[in-house]
Amino acid sequence: MKILVIGSGAREHALAWKLSRERNVTAVFCSPGNPGIASVARCLDADVGNPAELLKVARSQAIDLTVVGPELPLSRGIVDVFTADGRAIVGPSQAAAALESSKAFAKDFMARHKVPTASYQVCESATSALAWLEGDPFGYPLVLKADGLAAGKGVVIVPDRQSAIATVESMMIERRFGSAGDRIVFEQFLVGQEASYFVLTDGTSFIPLGSAQDHKRIFDDDQGPNTGGMGAFAPSPLVTVDVERRVIDEIVRPVLDGMQSEGHPYRGFLYVGLMLTADGPKVVEFNVRLGDPETQVVLPMLDEELSWLLGEAAMGALPSRRARILPDAHVGVVLAAGGYPEAVETGRPITGVDAASAVPGALVFHAGTSKRDGQLVTSGGRVLTVVGRGSTFSGAIDTAYQAAAHIRFEGMQFRRDIGRKAVIGPRV
Repeated sequence: MKILVIGSGAREHALAWKLSRERNVTAVFCSPGNPGIASVARCLDADVGNPAELLKVARSQAIDLTVVGPELPLSRGIVDVFTADGRAIVGPSQAAAALESSKAFAKDFMARHKVPTASYQVCESATSALAWLEGDPFGYPLVLKADGLAAGKGVVIVPDRQSAIATVESMMIERRFGSAGDRIVFEQFLVGQEASYFVLTDGTSFIPLGSAQDHKRIFDDDQGPNTGGMGAFAPSPLVTVDVERRVIDEIVRPVLDGMQSEGHPYRGFLYVGLMLTADGPKVVEFNVRLGDPETQVVLPMLDEELSWLLGEAAMGALPSRRARILPDAHVGVVLAAGGYPEAVETGRPITGVDAASAVPGALVFHAGTSKRDGQLVTSGGRVLTVVGRGSTFSGAIDTAYQAAAHIRFEGMQFRRDIGRKAVIGPRV
């Protein structure tokens, strides 16, 4: 089987790495890929936001199965384009991908199908948003979300009305997130602990892939602005057997049934961002693909052939059972460029990746890297994810940071507390 992975980040590196090790896979291609992915797959240049261009890549290489990593091509209908051409692809249709590409759609969908989530209000203009704030209906802190895709940075938690007004103006008047801020969603602030849960589905049947916890803030102890994710660990100790049962019964099944009943069967990966409240698990957000950096710690735990599961999901023949998961803990530390998550410094030479990869139990996945005159250099905000595996979380943490210590580039920043919550428990 020849498989095409769409994307160029650490999530896609993890997908290509996993698939390249499987007996059923004869070749892995990645479009556009990155230097790390090039060590396990053939990289083919293409615009990740152009489904027609990606279809040409699949045709030219006689690809048997395509798996989509990032949200952008899904929101632009890549699955519809490939399906119309008779090509097997794993991911939701453009209509189903609205669960991520429109926060307003997702909230309205959950309201229709009684999926537990925070109370909310959608506003279509700055005028209506500022008027709504006058009533303080949800109190503070308050959550503001840009409706569209904003690279994981379109969520702001504000402590008071003045901050809320400034955020509305930033999103809707100053256009901080471009068209993603054409509409905004206000949400009641939920109190609890966050975790993520993942399934692979063919639209009816689904296979749970496990849980993880992400670290969104740039600095230790969850301080500073939101990022696309500074690290993750898996599995989440918060997702107990009882919590998982409720997530499946109250969230996953209603979502799949609801999408089916509305005429948009959901196929592919579903990421459920959870807040575990005193009243039970509630949805913070959906991603219509695997998360990043969670993929980098979840996929190395999968103890069976991902290619087979993907093929069954694409054909609508996925069995209803649990995935086989290794018992070891995994911790992933993101090494980010100077200036991230704002103005990012690029072109900085990177050293030590081979030494880090040689640490027993460690993996290094590339994200914002490129080659310049044969030298590996930084080319994005999140540069590398260093993953450690261990029989305990403490062991996995030690391995990840031991490996990360080998890597150097000017301006490198990373959190030093990734995985700590799994060892000492969440702070409340």
